[in-house]
Amino acid sequence: MNEDSLYISRSISIPISQLEFSATRAQGAGGQHVNKVSTAIYLRFNIKASLLPLRVKEKLLNTKQANVTKDGEVLIKAQNHRTQELNRRDAIDRFKKLIQDASFIPAERKATKPTRTSVKKRLDSKTKHSTKKHLRKNVSFD
Repeated sequence: MNEDSLYISRSISIPISQLEFSATRAQGAGGQHVNKVSTAIYLRFNIKASLLPLRVKEKLLNTKQANVTKDGEVLIKAQNHRTQELNRRDAIDRFKKLIQDASFIPAERKATKPTRTSVKKRLDSKTKHSTKKHLRKNVSFD
């Protein structure tokens, strides 16, 4: 296994060199630590210049997700943890999940016929319901 590649699935791997990381200060509460240490990580990935399969690229580019820009870049900000390393791992995990979701191909549905028993049950149920409604009608005493 090659350490300079990120493995998404059996057929998809991305060289780490295609991922761009930058550190910045995290937002929110945290006291003095948050104001002086750059722990938040931005992960950038250019979809158009990547080695991803064409169908995955198209699906990512046509997605309505907020972390995919109009310029064809994936931008993920990870700031949940207090260290850069944990935020980097978090960003990579979220990126992997995004690519896995885009590469998922749902199984095609095979049309099937209803079984004889299920058809008979359905028709019996309809007949029973019809009979019940018919018995509720007004009775004429002529």
